Amino acid sequence: MRSTCLLTLLLLAAVAPRVTPAAEELRQFPSSVLSIRTHQSVEWFNVWVADTSERQEQGLMYQKWLPADWGMLFPDQRPRVKSMWMKNTLIPLDMLFIDSKGRIVYIRAHATPESEEIISFPQPVKAVLELSGGSCGRLGIRVGDQVHHPIFGQAPQGPIAN
Repeated sequence: MRSTCLLTLLLLAAVAPRVTPAAEELRQFPSSVLSIRTHQSVEWFNVWVADTSERQEQGLMYQKWLPADWGMLFPDQRPRVKSMWMKNTLIPLDMLFIDSKGRIVYIRAHATPESEEIISFPQPVKAVLELSGGSCGRLGIRVGDQVHHPIFGQAPQGPIAN
C-alpha cells in the first residue's frame, strides 16, 4: 500500500504543471482586464501590467507559453516612440502599438522569439500590448481597432449590441 501511494505521488509530481522562476516573477506583476473592440466582436484579455521600468525590462522573457486569453501591457505615462525586442523571449508574440485614445496604430504579428531586432512604430504611443503569436490573425484584430482599459481613460467594454 505504501509503495502504491509513493508511486502515485511520484506520477502526480511528474505530470503536474511546474512553476518556472519566470512564471513566478509574473505573479508579482499587477494584473487587470482589457477588451479590444474589433470590426466583428469584442475580445477580452487578462493582462499583466509592466508598470515599472524593471517590469518593462523583464516583460515576458523566459516564458515558455502564454495562455490564449492573457497578454502583457506596457504602458507609459506620456505617449512616446516605443521600441521593443524579443531577446530572451522564447515564444512568438503579436505586438500591438496603441495610441493615447486606445486605438491600435500598428501591429507586429509573430515577432520572432529571441531576436534582437528592434520593433517600433515611428509615432508616439501610450502602450504596447503583447499577445500570443497569431492572436491578431485568429481573432481578426487589426489596425484601427479600439482597446478599452483604464490607462486609456475607459473601462473594458461589453459585447457589441445587435
